[in-house]
Amino acid sequence: MEDLPPILDAAQVAELLGMNVQMVRKYAREGRIPAYRLPGGRVFRFFRDEIIEFLRAHPVTSPERPVSEKEKTGSP
Repeated sequence: MEDLPPILDAAQVAELLGMNVQMVRKYAREGRIPAYRLPGGRVFRFFRDEIIEFLRAHPVTSPERPVSEKEKTGSP
């Protein structure tokens, strides 16, 4: 990740996150990921370190495995 420039565009963030570019832009507009635009500008820019921190703050968690009836009652 260190080979990425300190300021990223939406395509670079999409590649980093494994997402579609349009979804990255949507998340940026909604404030779901940290992004910046110059006044009057349409293009989003992202700080690499903030995106990495965003990833660290949102780890993937697996939903709890459903417990079967056998496991609930302890029967074989």
